[in-house]
Amino acid sequence: MQIKSAVFEMSSPDLASCPQSVRPDFAFIGRSNVGKSSLINALTRKKSLAKVSDLPGKTKLINFFLINNTWHLVDLPGYGFAKVTKRQRADFNESVADYLENRENLLCVFVLIDSNLPPQRIDLEFLEWLGGTQTPFVLVFTKADKKSAAFAHSNIALFKKEIAGWWGGELPGIIVTSSETGAGRSEVLEVVAETLKSKNYRTGA
Repeated sequence: MQIKSAVFEMSSPDLASCPQSVRPDFAFIGRSNVGKSSLINALTRKKSLAKVSDLPGKTKLINFFLINNTWHLVDLPGYGFAKVTKRQRADFNESVADYLENRENLLCVFVLIDSNLPPQRIDLEFLEWLGGTQTPFVLVFTKADKKSAAFAHSNIALFKKEIAGWWGGELPGIIVTSSETGAGRSEVLEVVAETLKSKNYRTGA
């Protein structure tokens, strides 16, 4: 798939205010500071499409980007470390959960995991919850360029072992990425293209 156009469409605080569109959604989510904005910019090859910040938890709204005038790339708020009050944090998590459980045109969620870290409880708990929603998802390990390939693959193997204990059936797909080198970009876009094709959507390629 080629991305010919990528434009910001709107930000929504909750599911009710998300765009009322028949276009399919592909959502990206991960713990704060996982490199989500950098990966989105690398996928679209637009350096400032998604805002990159050194402050974890900056994204607090559901951000919609229209790709090839065909599908939405959805930037979801990261879980953990958001500097908000307990009241805001509860509302923030509820909005994301509501979107993931009830957005009818959500076709796939890309769950970002930092390949430089051993399995994190916050990631494992989120995946266990997400698996219960029956929402299709793919694991995307980020920052693969930061250390050796062997180091990243060791952490990925540990992660797979952790989820295998409670995961029923075949494990979800895994893609290893780097926003710096472009590794994994084509694989992520291939998942989008194949999903659109299976649902009889035009790919915009």
